[in-house]
Amino acid sequence: MYTIGNFSKINLISTKALRIYDEMGLLKPENVDKFTGYRYYSSSQLPRMHRILALKGMGFSLNEIKTVIDDEKTIHLLLESKLRETMNDIRNNKVKLLNIRGYLEAMEGDNFMNQDVIIKKLPECIVYSKRMIVPDYDSYFSEIPAIGEEVKKANPSLKCAVPEYCIIIYHDDEYKDTNMDIEYCEAVTEFGNETDTIKFKKLEAVPEAACLLHKGPYETLHISYQKLYKWMEQNGYERSMPDRESFIDGIWNKENPEDWLTEIQIPIKHK
Repeated sequence: MYTIGNFSKINLISTKALRIYDEMGLLKPENVDKFTGYRYYSSSQLPRMHRILALKGMGFSLNEIKTVIDDEKTIHLLLESKLRETMNDIRNNKVKLLNIRGYLEAMEGDNFMNQDVIIKKLPECIVYSKRMIVPDYDSYFSEIPAIGEEVKKANPSLKCAVPEYCIIIYHDDEYKDTNMDIEYCEAVTEFGNETDTIKFKKLEAVPEAACLLHKGPYETLHISYQKLYKWMEQNGYERSMPDRESFIDGIWNKENPEDWLTEIQIPIKHK
């Protein structure tokens, strides 16, 4: 038999913890002296003690351990759930690690505050869209307002989603700044009336997208694309779906092109 002190030393656990386990009914002493109140444990209790410590080391609470410790089937189900939870934590922590590394690398260059790459989920949304070939970025200033007018004429009461999400999806397999195959999309609250060129559809959620803010005119977007693709290469990612650009500030609210703000969004997956 072991005193509570010796049992605590064998298992590298405090006597206070052993008393808590006793009070919870998780691990009771094999014998308690009725005169002194001293607790005694036996070697036959070591396997149970090890199981408690193993489950505790996996992140289970004492109440969870008490519920499952005597039920192998329930332990198996709980372990599978904890495995999924831990894998998700690992993925989230990896994203944090990549962001920290990217931030440190960006701090070594100029104007690092504009170099922050983040990984985020792009939500599901209903959009109206128009796919077309455009000669260059300058054509956006005539094509996009015309799309808005066409949609408004066919759907006078249609409302944009909140927050606003106005994007262009690039369907070319490589970066181009002329004769681009684009799809202009704007998120709305519901499906509406389609026209010969305007279509409504649901954009599925994107689990992970590498995103970088570009401040300045569209003609310099290629610089930010280069930085973002370099970051993806260094961190083991590749594109999983066509690139997107989300327009935050532009000619409609900022006169100076240097103040235009666009978020480049590239859906990604591990290589």
